[in-house]
Amino acid sequence: MNPTRIILADDHELVRDGIKSLLENEEDFQVIAEASDGKEALKVIAQNPPDLLIVDIRMPIMNGIEVVRNLTKDFPKVKKLVLSMHDSEEYVVESIQAGADGYLLKGSSKTEFLKALHTIAGGGKFFAGDISEIIINNFVKGKAKAGVKADPISEEVSILTNREKQILTLILEGKGNNEIAESLDISRRTAEVHRFNLMKKLNVKNLIELSNKSRELNLI
Repeated sequence: MNPTRIILADDHELVRDGIKSLLENEEDFQVIAEASDGKEALKVIAQNPPDLLIVDIRMPIMNGIEVVRNLTKDFPKVKKLVLSMHDSEEYVVESIQAGADGYLLKGSSKTEFLKALHTIAGGGKFFAGDISEIIINNFVKGKAKAGVKADPISEEVSILTNREKQILTLILEGKGNNEIAESLDISRRTAEVHRFNLMKKLNVKNLIELSNKSRELNLI
């Protein structure tokens, strides 16, 4: 069986090199080209369409969501995996609406990354647990807009992903970002991003406010 031909689109050369290094011993996948911005990605794809595009959301000239949207229209057979540092609902939902076949956080493990590639290459969709919950929450919110009333507190809790709830527990246990990263087998940067998103969603600025809000919402 021929390997799945992949194009990488990310404005950070270090990220592209990391993915190539990760895949170099994987017989099922072959990186055939790279791009450092969205416009270049579309040009490279037009010259040599791959089976699968791995694309970052935040890139210069044209972002990843626009690239996915263009591919869905002009190259519908090309699979699209969005790889991002951001698990915000806005990014996830826009990526799916644009036609993404998967959405994965950059802090994911090698095992999960390869699982995503195999799933998408095989014709399936792949959204990590945290991302799946965001999709479900968006669906619930859609129903609420249609006239189904939701409890404000329940809605506030529902916007937290499973990962954010795990991190909340660890924060309230007094663990720092390094300890959280080690406990959950993620990078320190990913732990910081999750922590920032968690506090932003709960509208708190420090540990005391976070602790009080958690008690108010019966999260502890």
